[in-house]
Amino acid sequence: MDNEVLDFDIGVGVSSGGDVDDDAIDIEHHSIDEDDMLDSPMPLGNSDAGNYFPEDLEPYDGLEFESEEAAKAFYNSYARRIGFSTRVSSSRRSRRDGAIIQRQFVCAKEGFRNMNEKRTKDREIKRPRTVTRVGCKASLSVKMQDSGKWLVSGFVKEHNHELVPPDQVHCLRSHRQISGPAKTLIDTLQAAGMGPRRIMSALIKEYGGISRVGFTEVDCRNYMRNNRHKSIEGEIQLLLDYLRQMNADNPNFFYAVQGSEDQSVGNVFWADPKAITDFTYFGDTVTFDTTYRSNRYRLPFAPFTGVNHHGQPILFGCAFIICETEASFVWLFNTWLTAMSAHPPVSITTDHDAVIRAAVMQVFPAARHRFCKWHIFKKCQEKLSHVFLKHPSFESDFHKCVNLTESAEDFESCWFSLVDRYELRDHEWLQAIYSDRRHWVPVYLRDTFFAEMSLTQPSDSMNSYFDGYINASTNLSQFFKLYEKALESRLEKEVKADYDTLNSPPLLKTPSPMEKQASELYTRKLFMRFQEELVATLTFMASKADDDGDLVTYQVSKYGEAHKAHFVKFNVLEMRANCTCQMFDFSGIICRHILAVFRVTNLLTLPPYYILKRWTRNAKSSVIFDDYGLHAYANYLESHTVRYNTLRHKAFNFVQEAGKSMYTCDVAAVALQEAAKTVSLAMKNEVRRTLANGHVKESSVTDGKRMFCNEGCQQEVPAQPEPEPEDEMDKKINQLRNELELANRKCEAYRSNLLSVLKEIEDQKLQVSIKVQNIKISLKDNL
Repeated sequence: MDNEVLDFDIGVGVSSGGDVDDDAIDIEHHSIDEDDMLDSPMPLGNSDAGNYFPEDLEPYDGLEFESEEAAKAFYNSYARRIGFSTRVSSSRRSRRDGAIIQRQFVCAKEGFRNMNEKRTKDREIKRPRTVTRVGCKASLSVKMQDSGKWLVSGFVKEHNHELVPPDQVHCLRSHRQISGPAKTLIDTLQAAGMGPRRIMSALIKEYGGISRVGFTEVDCRNYMRNNRHKSIEGEIQLLLDYLRQMNADNPNFFYAVQGSEDQSVGNVFWADPKAITDFTYFGDTVTFDTTYRSNRYRLPFAPFTGVNHHGQPILFGCAFIICETEASFVWLFNTWLTAMSAHPPVSITTDHDAVIRAAVMQVFPAARHRFCKWHIFKKCQEKLSHVFLKHPSFESDFHKCVNLTESAEDFESCWFSLVDRYELRDHEWLQAIYSDRRHWVPVYLRDTFFAEMSLTQPSDSMNSYFDGYINASTNLSQFFKLYEKALESRLEKEVKADYDTLNSPPLLKTPSPMEKQASELYTRKLFMRFQEELVATLTFMASKADDDGDLVTYQVSKYGEAHKAHFVKFNVLEMRANCTCQMFDFSGIICRHILAVFRVTNLLTLPPYYILKRWTRNAKSSVIFDDYGLHAYANYLESHTVRYNTLRHKAFNFVQEAGKSMYTCDVAAVALQEAAKTVSLAMKNEVRRTLANGHVKESSVTDGKRMFCNEGCQQEVPAQPEPEPEDEMDKKINQLRNELELANRKCEAYRSNLLSVLKEIEDQKLQVSIKVQNIKISLKDNL
């Protein structure tokens, strides 16, 4: 045999640039090809093709093997026994036929990471991995003989690092494998809806320990994800056919595919016309639901959802996530934004994920990004399962720290007290979520609208839109029918809520005009939430804490609980108030603390600023009812209250300053007398002005005096002498003025009637819509 050879490195099993951590334990790397690692494992036995060696045999020069694979398996088995991981380093090929004639197997810590390669120069490494190569010289070299057998031509035993103990060997790269029986069991349990954590628990019990399983939970999770993606790739054509048909039936149905439909398909997005329309009314806050990642769904299905005026979840579009790279999520978010007419939301909620976070920052730079608290609590149960078992009180303490703290300072103090009490200050995952606290802890998010009805409890609408329909056992062939059934069910619930709002007036609990006003504006569920806040004001006291001109600060608390007080800053002129609880900013529902301030300042109705249209029964109405038509009485009360409060506020400051000395008190008394004369003169002039404009109604004449009424204000003034005879020009002017006044009154009457008709039409449309939906549902039930 011609032994002339050509030397070169092939780097088998090693990622370019040394980014693969061969000894990494329990780290999930998406860049690693799990197929190479899991589906083609290195044999663990020490026999192959006729070779039989003792279990404790150590390699030596001249040891002979039947094949290269037998030599590879032997060295890996030896490495497992000793406590290190192996990889293939270099090869030599024959110049004659290119066949491999020499191979070198090395310790995984051989050599050093190359930091000068092009891939590290051209881009920043976002998640740098631990350096594991330390220049270890341990190796085994084998060479093919003329007989076809392979002979050990070199063996270096010594390592320059510590070896791994037997109970951790299964975490080393070359010793991690999923056997055929284990794959079968994983497939069965995955189909039953179990997640990787529960499956690993079952495998550990089945095999009698984690070291006997032979792989980690990360390997199990990667294998399950690959299975899911392979399954979807085989059925994706069914989804595309369905979307094409929906678009053919309704051109307003939107769908898009990343990449080419005829070649490799990436992510898929679609939105029906109702989803697009609903976004125009309720698109201020959005949730991107990636529950499928927890293996709750078998399909990589991620809906965009929101909250309607009844506090119910609504759909803004759906996606199938085939690829989870940052570029793919950027494409998905941009596509969704295009479908929604490029109107970004005020806030967006997603899973706690670095890749999704980077995509959100690119596509929604102005939106407030929140991590889903439910997902973080779920992950907490997994990451801290040992703490939950050892300390039953930890869960309630954790929830109190996150949900019940009133300020950032309170949360910080409570958090450090919690981690110290349970000795978790150095826990890596807790440190990570603490660093991201401004994106998921409620106390940091209350200044932004998220449409949640409670500051402390998660909203029902945060639950998945498709709960109860799509689960871990749903395959793609079942998906379409269940998807449509979920849409029908959600629509039925919305129609029922519309019907209840129109036909079931709520029971009022107070004589407050504000409660009656809210009952006529809000949907039934939102009114119940408002009513809860209004009734709660009966147990609260509001006292003035600071007065800075037009801005007054009130301290609001329950009787005997001043240490739990909230502070409300009330702008008297603008009729706006801000509370330290920030409930209105967060949920769009006015809080009990502001309502308590309104009560003590005699504000009898809600100012328009505090009535968000998205929470009203006319949220979807295209007709804009002005304040005059709908809230004439409310506006009268409000304007009267504004005038009263403004004057009272200024008078109070005047009296407070004037009473500081006898001299200033006397000066103030004189000034008040002059002011009274000025006001009296102004009232007389106003009456004369309105008389000249023809707006005054003559009420009666008594003893040389006449009573005039102007916009609800009455004042007796001396009767005016009868006017002199007018010439023809004056008569004509008066006649035209009277005709104009008559026309104005007619216009006002027509305008009021038109508004009444439009409102009645809207109510009729809603009732017809309810009947139509009920008929559709009945027909489907009969079929």
